[in-house]
Amino acid sequence: MLILEEMQSRGHESLSLLNHAPSGLRAALAVHSTVLGPAIAGVRLREQDEELAVRGALALSESLTLKAALAGLSYGGGACVLMMPEAGVDDPHAREALFRALGRQMRPLASRVVLTEDIGVTPSDIAFVAQETPATLGMNTDTSAVTGYGVYRGMKAAARYALGAESMRGVRVAILGVGAVGRTLAQYLHREGAKLTVADARLEKAEALANELEGTRAVGADALLDAPCDIVSPCAYGHSIRSVDVPRLQCRLIAGGEHHPLTRRGEVAVKEAGIVYMPDFAINAAGLISAATGADMNHAAERVYQTVTRITQVAEQYDKPPHLVARRMAERRIDLIGSLGRV
Repeated sequence: MLILEEMQSRGHESLSLLNHAPSGLRAALAVHSTVLGPAIAGVRLREQDEELAVRGALALSESLTLKAALAGLSYGGGACVLMMPEAGVDDPHAREALFRALGRQMRPLASRVVLTEDIGVTPSDIAFVAQETPATLGMNTDTSAVTGYGVYRGMKAAARYALGAESMRGVRVAILGVGAVGRTLAQYLHREGAKLTVADARLEKAEALANELEGTRAVGADALLDAPCDIVSPCAYGHSIRSVDVPRLQCRLIAGGEHHPLTRRGEVAVKEAGIVYMPDFAINAAGLISAATGADMNHAAERVYQTVTRITQVAEQYDKPPHLVARRMAERRIDLIGSLGRV
């Protein structure tokens, strides 16, 4: 009942558990909304238990609904979170079987759910899914690289509002999570002259990036929250900034590629702390835009830049927090466009 209550409070349409023992497929599929069109479901693969998979799918699917709406796409939001098979997926045949099993189970839902890559999943994996169902996107898109560049462009637009200028030269940016998106973001920021502090749950990854980018400092994931900086950029797996840790932050802006870096309570806490939060669904949409429309990296990132600029303009005009403005913009589009189908 607690899961059903959470679904009801967030407005989810459905939650399914997928299982195929021979391939090791165990997954949670959440569909948040199909009001604007089929739900784009980001597919994630990582080691986690069933409860984390379910809760992750619920959170990610809501974010995808808002992201697609704000980006002007005719899609809803979903998420498919795969639990790592006990035998792993190092064997290429095992990996193929896992994703083809997913595609086979998704085939009856092809008119309602479209799968695309997310953390731990590659375009090649989605190509396996596509052998079993036509409802896929992103096979020919380096989604992580496009997303990272879009976050960089969106961060510049947000910085103009929060810091008074969009130039990143000399700006202190603390990046939490240096996977594909965080690494791409760091490279663009370093090229512009930002002063970087990087962290990751696996410290060696952060240290390797720091060695690659001259002048970059690597710290532990928890220590990053105490780093003096202008911008904190969460690019990890979700809920990286707990509400109890908000008083530790020394930044003026939170802007990163991570889905749901803050809970609703955390959003209230950063507002009270005077920190500007540019929400994930506004700033990390470039990869989704590219996969859904075929737009190249520059065009997709420019759309993110324009969206963030519009959010900050409205926020300044009405003296409202940008994260609340962004949510309202997305919800308004869902209401307005969705109403056309109910006439």
